[in-house]
Amino acid sequence: MELRPYDRLTCPLDGLPLERQGGSWRCARGHAFDQAAQGYVNLLPVQQKRSRDPGDSKEMVAARRSFLNAGHYQPIAAAVSRLTLAERPAGGTLNCLDAGCGEGYYLRRLAEAGQAAGPGRLAILGLDISKWAVLASARQDRFASQGQGLAWVVGSNAHLPVPDGEMDRLLCLFGFPVYEEFARVLKLGGLLLQVDAGPGHLLQLREVIYPSLKPEKPLSLQPPPGFTPAGEETLAYPLALENQEAIASLLAMTPHQHLAGAEGRARAARLNRLEVDVQVRLKLWRRAPLAG
Repeated sequence: MELRPYDRLTCPLDGLPLERQGGSWRCARGHAFDQAAQGYVNLLPVQQKRSRDPGDSKEMVAARRSFLNAGHYQPIAAAVSRLTLAERPAGGTLNCLDAGCGEGYYLRRLAEAGQAAGPGRLAILGLDISKWAVLASARQDRFASQGQGLAWVVGSNAHLPVPDGEMDRLLCLFGFPVYEEFARVLKLGGLLLQVDAGPGHLLQLREVIYPSLKPEKPLSLQPPPGFTPAGEETLAYPLALENQEAIASLLAMTPHQHLAGAEGRARAARLNRLEVDVQVRLKLWRRAPLAG
């Protein structure tokens, strides 16, 4: 597939189309957003922020980059790419948005899979509320040097800067779904791929850092409004972390880093090897007409 950055962005202040004019993006009402030298654009206005520096910190992004680039979650990336590219239009363009793209690992793997998938076009947009995550994504985008590249945007899942009914695929990987907004930007028949931790995910690490484990919350069996079920898979495999650096990176890239107490983090810091189970659920939801 031919790879291209998704470029039909909309203004986060009024929803009007944005046009690229030199080094900035502008709407008809004069709102302007500069393109950073690294290739991303910040479409998160201050009135849509809940803190000065929302999302993952610079340290969390660095940890995630180290852990993911080591290939520990490659089986997850392969499953995401396979499900995303299935049912793609023959010879057409597949518009794909990763809502909460982090440092871009899964989209880079998707781009590679797309290039090997045969005819057609793949237009990719990665969005995250963390400027540090989007900066890391843009810096690692090797496709840009090939004259293709992916589009990277700082933005919010609650106010996605794309038109209604525009996306064929929407990814929410270990993120924060906003189903109403996801339904708005997906085409009818488009697919939402949601990946979440399963009950056994990183169980051995959690047993180290917490004095006791809370019972798992029951799963909701009801589809989100505007969606119908389109498939579900569970992916599980063992993972051996062979040094303290890998263990520390895994802990630092998860919410457990902040949820665990000092004693739990200290116990993890003393480990030089850890075998953990990876277990994730991959759910597909198809965009359907709203009832009524």
